[in-house]
Amino acid sequence: MSDHKQALRDYRLTTAEIIYHLPDHPDLLQSFIWQRLDVAPDFPELRRFLEFWSRNLEGKLHSVRVGQARFSGRPKFSHTRTSLRLH
Repeated sequence: MSDHKQALRDYRLTTAEIIYHLPDHPDLLQSFIWQRLDVAPDFPELRRFLEFWSRNLEGKLHSVRVGQARFSGRPKFSHTRTSLRLH
């Protein structure tokens, strides 16, 4: 699917911080960052990934924190009127 079609379907850049227990040391927590275009509020891509994690990986999930940014397409540039130089 092209970027423009995804933007029209309200896809957003979704970032999830996944905290999980280390398999060999269950009292220790580790962080994993996952990022992909996904649709709120159902998050089908993130749910699919978390289901895969639960079925196939040994690290038990502790928590998941989700953030989003609107998908804006191409970056926009503008010229500046001031230039500063630091030594």
